[in-house]
Amino acid sequence: MPVRTTDSSVSGRGRGVGLGLALLSAVAFGGSGVAAKPLIEAGLDPLHVVWLRVAGAALVMLPLAVRHRSLLRRRPGLLAGFGLLAVAGVQACYFAALSRIPVGVALLIEYLAPALVLGWVRFVQKRPVTRAAAVGVVLAVGGLACVVEVWSGLGFDALGLLLALGAACCQVGYFVLSDQGSDAGEEAPDPLGVIAYGLLVGAAALTVVARPWTMDWSVLQGTASMDGRPVAAVVLLAWIVLVATVVAYVTGVVSVRRLSPQVAGVVACLEAVIATVLAWVLLGEHLSAPQIAGGAIVLAGAFIAQSSTPSKGSGKPVASGGPERELSRRGTSA
Repeated sequence: MPVRTTDSSVSGRGRGVGLGLALLSAVAFGGSGVAAKPLIEAGLDPLHVVWLRVAGAALVMLPLAVRHRSLLRRRPGLLAGFGLLAVAGVQACYFAALSRIPVGVALLIEYLAPALVLGWVRFVQKRPVTRAAAVGVVLAVGGLACVVEVWSGLGFDALGLLLALGAACCQVGYFVLSDQGSDAGEEAPDPLGVIAYGLLVGAAALTVVARPWTMDWSVLQGTASMDGRPVAAVVLLAWIVLVATVVAYVTGVVSVRRLSPQVAGVVACLEAVIATVLAWVLLGEHLSAPQIAGGAIVLAGAFIAQSSTPSKGSGKPVASGGPERELSRRGTSA
């Protein structure tokens, strides 16, 4: 006899896939700094590394942009917003903040984004959020403060803090815009097309800021040092473009559509933990006891937030998306 698949099993599988993609996105994004730092130490300007990252990824995704060119007519605002906020805005604001405040402080402020996403969902979209999602955000931000050892660089620079906050707001745009159309069924904009055009728009915007024609291109012909080991610069650049950008954005956007902006945002906090661990392993930057404890707290916050999906028909706030949203709507109709 045919096997009947229950709504709860479909919901569970959808959330499991979403969490797996969110974790893969965090790993991919977290590896960008480990590959970028040797290139910067070899002589490339940080903004030039960002431009190479985005422009290279835009070139890789160009065939998909051609394939989904109808999005230019259907969703021009979404494409422009994703490119300017989720791609160019986050990168430009974050690197500008680094020139004025310590890395740890800038990173912590940028990853206030999950808390800001909860505020957006609750007060702008007028949608309820679960208590578990809020607790997960608080734990993740607190653990992140330990990971980046924020107390080691508490110098006050108003402009630097505003730039870091701008990066956080742009990251909110990444999660919110990634969720656009997730409940539109077949009319939803294809995430690959959105990412492709977002990267093209971001590359165009960053070209004005980074001025790549002033870059020392000879650096890419040599090697860079990764904890004393020589690595071809072009290999590091390929990692940044293909894994830390293309794979990271694709898995990140798809995970937001399967989960929700608030839950995916908390899981994204793992990026800082992963980046710190990779720097420990590959660059010899050792972890302290507070950093290890902070990583455990971030993991706990992400676990609590992702488990905050209520049972169907419970009438509780919904904090997840994808299949769960469809099941919630069917339960309400029933």
